Amino acid sequence: QVQVVESGGGLVQAGGSLRLSCTASGLTFGFYAMGWFRQAPGKEREGVSWISPRGSNTGYADSVKGRFTISRDNAKNTLYLQMNSLKSEDTAMYYCAAGIQYTDDPDRFTYWGQGTQVTVSS
Repeated sequence: QVQVVESGGGLVQAGGSLRLSCTASGLTFGFYAMGWFRQAPGKEREGVSWISPRGSNTGYADSVKGRFTISRDNAKNTLYLQMNSLKSEDTAMYYCAAGIQYTDDPDRFTYWGQGTQVTVSS
């Protein structure tokens, strides 16, 4: 069966950096678009960044443009999110997801991980 597992979350001070990783198994990783989403307490899940199957196209939420970078290594079945200049408003549970369509719409993603918590202290 398909498994998606995120790692790399933690507690960091404002202005700091974190790198999230996501490994997926049980699927042909290079066939799937991938995305990072986040959900803060009391808020809806939102798209953070998304990447096409071969990595040639990427997209970002306006709130993270210029600070976050998404990338993937299809040989390792791994997705990354480099997060720099973190702000307190970046605090959330971060989820990795795989889907057929390159999109920022979480409803279009089929396989989801359990999430990794990112907490930014001000």
